[in-house]
Amino acid sequence: MYLNYYGLTDNPFSIAPNPDYLFMSTRHKQALAHLTFGLQESGGFVMLTGEVGTGKTTVSRKLMQDLSDDTQTAVILNPTLSALELLATVCDELGIDYDESKASLKTYTDSILGKLEDNHQRGMNTVLIIDEAQHLLPEVLEQLRLLTNLETNREKLLKVVLIGQPELQHLLRRNELRQLAQRVTARYHLLPLTQDEVSTYIEHRLSVADSAQSPFTKAACELIFSISGGIPRVINLLCDRALSLGYSLQRPFIDHQVMMSASYQVLGEDIVMQRQQSKWRKRYVIGFIAALIGGLVIGGIYA
Repeated sequence: MYLNYYGLTDNPFSIAPNPDYLFMSTRHKQALAHLTFGLQESGGFVMLTGEVGTGKTTVSRKLMQDLSDDTQTAVILNPTLSALELLATVCDELGIDYDESKASLKTYTDSILGKLEDNHQRGMNTVLIIDEAQHLLPEVLEQLRLLTNLETNREKLLKVVLIGQPELQHLLRRNELRQLAQRVTARYHLLPLTQDEVSTYIEHRLSVADSAQSPFTKAACELIFSISGGIPRVINLLCDRALSLGYSLQRPFIDHQVMMSASYQVLGEDIVMQRQQSKWRKRYVIGFIAALIGGLVIGGIYA
């Protein structure tokens, strides 16, 4: 609706994971480097955590793109499965034939282990990526650990990438999962974008959609950061609504006022005001501490 008005050829702020709009911030690059390093180590697990909407899926998609051609990848997007169902899904992802009438933990496990050995003999690596891993049951995680027991003198034949929200960290601290936790060779917690990165992120997505000039003013970008907290998914929602509202008001630029109205529509006035109050409260505390420290230093000088 607003594309022609703002000179765009595509919706730059869709929340669909379009690889054309991939934006790798410094933190995303660090996360990718940690995962890549972990997969090269001898352990069986690497882990990426982060709050909802911080870009974990972005990193995982980039990781899969960067894996070498001699890697077979299995991806599980819905981990709310029993141990038996998870093993069956792994078989499906790896193209392993099995007889459902004879399904058991043993038959599935034997089939997967056979596939891992076959891949190794053919010079193939095998990587299992599990998204939303915080939903995995402890007994399912233990079953995954057992799958990684197959190894050569140098490395595990199955590498597992666990991607999830911060609750995944707490899950792996459980006593019954301590053996699995010890096999995590690399872990990274993905933080939201910084204020400078938010502006760069917005400009990047607009440029991909062939925008000649960003319609977002500096004040609007600052407001987007304070309200979104630097979370890319929320940024997309705010920007998309702001462009729609700007078009309806025939505003060539998205200023602070339009951005605030759009944020009310997306998040609700109560939530927006809470986040704004939190920002000013934080600034007040930092300013108070700085003034207090300055007073103590000056007092020490004249003491």
